[in-house]
Amino acid sequence: MRVLLDTNVLIAAFATRGLCADVLRTVLAEHELVVGSTILVELQSVLVAKLQLSGIQAKKIVSFVREQADVITAEQPAVLPSTDVDDQWVLAAAAAGNVDVLITGDKDLLNIADKVNVPIVTPRGFWEQLKG
Repeated sequence: MRVLLDTNVLIAAFATRGLCADVLRTVLAEHELVVGSTILVELQSVLVAKLQLSGIQAKKIVSFVREQADVITAEQPAVLPSTDVDDQWVLAAAAAGNVDVLITGDKDLLNIADKVNVPIVTPRGFWEQLKG
């Protein structure tokens, strides 16, 4: 299964030992990780600004993700019922990457899940699908 992890899931996976870390490990071991190039840019920025990692530490994490994932560069943002440009790029990467599921904690994306062509679920929802 091709799985796109949104920035918030990746941040949580590297910041804590919780569910998102388990989801990332499972995706890496049993599925194909997909990320958008815009997600990698945002990931590095958030790691430094919010988690206060050094630039070197953040680059190592981004490099790891880049090496493990199929990195998708969408040509244009998706047209969707959202005003958040970042969400439009996430959905564009999901579509361009032909993913089977997009995992996010972003409420705006979750709220439009029924209006787009790619399944959008929370980390918990994905975990329950795998284990159910």
